[in-house]
Amino acid sequence: MSQQREPARLQVALDFIEVDRALKLAEEAAAGGADIIEAGTPLIKSVGLESVRRLRAMFPHLPIAADMKVMDAGRVEVESAAKAGAKIVHVLAAAPDATLAECVAAGRDYGAEIVADLLGTSDVLSRAAEVAKLGVDYVGVHTAIDAQMQAADPFELLHRLAEAVEVPICVAGGIHSESAGRAVEAGASVVIVGGAISKAPDARKATEDLKRAITEKVSIPTTLYKRVTEEDLREILSQISAANLSDAMHRRGVLPGLRPVAPGLKVVGRALTVRCAPGDYAKPVEAIDRAKPGDVIVIDAGGVGPAVWGEMASRSAMNRGVAGVVISGGLRDSGDIRELKFPAFASVICPNAGEPRGLGEIGVSITIGGESVEPGDWILGDDDGVVRIPRSRAVEWANRGMEWYERENRIREEISRGGTYGELAELEKWEKPR
Repeated sequence: MSQQREPARLQVALDFIEVDRALKLAEEAAAGGADIIEAGTPLIKSVGLESVRRLRAMFPHLPIAADMKVMDAGRVEVESAAKAGAKIVHVLAAAPDATLAECVAAGRDYGAEIVADLLGTSDVLSRAAEVAKLGVDYVGVHTAIDAQMQAADPFELLHRLAEAVEVPICVAGGIHSESAGRAVEAGASVVIVGGAISKAPDARKATEDLKRAITEKVSIPTTLYKRVTEEDLREILSQISAANLSDAMHRRGVLPGLRPVAPGLKVVGRALTVRCAPGDYAKPVEAIDRAKPGDVIVIDAGGVGPAVWGEMASRSAMNRGVAGVVISGGLRDSGDIRELKFPAFASVICPNAGEPRGLGEIGVSITIGGESVEPGDWILGDDDGVVRIPRSRAVEWANRGMEWYERENRIREEISRGGTYGELAELEKWEKPR
């Protein structure tokens, strides 16, 4: 079993592509008590080892880590990072033994510690033992960002690794103030935190909280930076916006032409789908009695009037605990529905209803504006419109939506200090060459 000989340290990962934003964040994190400042892989790939040089100049008293993710040319890459000012260099344990041996040798020659990141290795425990024999200074348990979005958890593996190797362990991937203390208890010597600090509006306070969580091995509650499973989907979707979700889904999933009957209304829930003829309100009304509490009734009525929904349907839906209604078609009694504050979205508002002929189906695949909606898909609607999440990827997309929300919180704070979005995002630099 590994023995922790000194207090666990907090390493802050600067996973930016804009160096000025990274340096500002680093200042706040250092002021909050960060033990190690890391130039993350995106930062090194975007601006090179100049980021390490600038961090070394800013923080001569703190170790600078370079997350190089070395896979080949081990000596050259470690030597370059060390000469730029890195005291810790991250390499990949999946690299060939020859490469790792060169990394270790270069680290000894140039005064840099080597972290072997186990990301992507198939037999983690065996590979950890092998790289430890090669002389690395740390092994790293790393839950990749894409795996975090699917609610992967590093702690079970961390426990097993702490029992299997003698070298100190770094842990990274989705750590926040509620889980940092657990990481130390599970055996981590270095807790690497990215988003919970780099996306915090007040990065100094976030660093202080994480430092305390690590030092005292306590859980400090947070509503952000946590990635959820299926059972918590409604909670996370209620926090984010349709715009956040659309960004996360690469601008897909939007049900076009749908607007809320009143500003400030929001709907979140699983879709109970209805297909009916324009103005035929029989199946939409029948769907109310088949809906489960929290469902969103999603109606394909051809995108035109007459109305298939009104005040009485809204009152009935509220009695059944229905979360809201989304109609590609006509809605009436909008003033009454507005007073009820029932989340209703429609493409047409008109005074005239149709006839209840009963043509249509409930619980079938429907299409709205070219976007398919299946029964059980998740729906999020707000002032901007409505986005549908396929149920097969709902956990991933919801978590990615939360990541966008968190990221914007930080950018919003930076703009409030006098910047502009174009400056912060360096838009001209990252435009696609013409």
